[in-house]
Amino acid sequence: MSRRKFIQHAGLLAGGLVLNNQLVHAIGNSTNYAKIKVGVIGCGDRGRGLMMVMKQLPELFEIRAICDVLDFQLENAGKIVKDQPVKSFKDYRSLLDDSSIQAIVIATPLHLHYVMSVAALAAGKHVFQEKTMTYSIEEALDLVSKVKLHPRQIFQVGHQYRYVPLYYRVKEMIDKGYLGKVTQIDCRWDRNASWRRPVPPGYSDRQINWRMYKEYSGGLVAELLSHQIDFINWAFNTHPDEVLGTGGIDFYKDGRETYDNVQVLLRYNKAGMIGNFGATCANSREGYIFKIKGTKGTVELLVNEGVFYPEPATRKELGVVDGVTSASKIEWNKDGGIPILKEKMKDGTMFALQDFHKSITQQVPPASNVQTGATTAISVHMSNSAIYNNRMEEWKEEYDV
Repeated sequence: MSRRKFIQHAGLLAGGLVLNNQLVHAIGNSTNYAKIKVGVIGCGDRGRGLMMVMKQLPELFEIRAICDVLDFQLENAGKIVKDQPVKSFKDYRSLLDDSSIQAIVIATPLHLHYVMSVAALAAGKHVFQEKTMTYSIEEALDLVSKVKLHPRQIFQVGHQYRYVPLYYRVKEMIDKGYLGKVTQIDCRWDRNASWRRPVPPGYSDRQINWRMYKEYSGGLVAELLSHQIDFINWAFNTHPDEVLGTGGIDFYKDGRETYDNVQVLLRYNKAGMIGNFGATCANSREGYIFKIKGTKGTVELLVNEGVFYPEPATRKELGVVDGVTSASKIEWNKDGGIPILKEKMKDGTMFALQDFHKSITQQVPPASNVQTGATTAISVHMSNSAIYNNRMEEWKEEYDV
């Protein structure tokens, strides 16, 4: 890995982002600007966030209907689309009966993902299903089978890292060997807050704080750590073979059922790696951490920023560039790292929705699809089973989709 090769072929430095073919496909704009008529089921924070991004893509999407069982969520979503005629529903099945709607966005509590996806497919709709794809392994495997029965309907899963140029670049670094042999992955997503929301009059805690109840939620692993777990599955074309976990309700003794403090260890036997994934609701010092450690260097990632830290031997190999060759100078940060991309990238949701439109109009598979979504949903469920049942979970042959 010469300095010149590192700069020119990794495309990390001042020359800007060099898009490889896979990335161009995933985030490239659609050449067909036919508007897709969309219905949004689930109008909480994520549902409204997706609506706001679609509003920024008026040439691609037209929101025609919204649905939520909570009146105030439906009202809040209605404000986003108050300038256009939009139907409101409290029963998602009534929305699916509208033949003018071509695609459905599902941003509901996790336990509803499967049943709503199956119903939307049966109604002939394309589906954008927010992560995590399903609540259980059985649902994930069955949904893969059902999507295959609708080959002309697009099914996309909202794992946004598969659409962020920064993360594509890191995957390319891994593929080309710039990190050497990766053996360790360290991930955290911490906060110092209860994750609890106030309950308006007339509603139950289970309706508002569904993430805290096992009946509806996969807890911190499904809601937060699934993003990082999905990236590792994708970047290394792998899945965990063995999962250990622990956790507890260690701080917020407020009647919740899902744990406020979790740690899982994922062993990737074929890849020869260990992944440590953790989250707590009782300390925010480190916040978001994503470190991928190889024999030649470490990548440290935030959501929209990344730095490559070469190992001492690699750093020596890269060398020091003098003024004569400054056009290709490596720019070290104050900690001795190399910024992976100079510019901060925008949220991958924009790219993901562009890919959704492109996949529908050009009939091509999305980058985040039912097979990749199932692999990560299974990984998440194995993690939760290890945490709550205090046992090691092993990947089974039937999980290969």
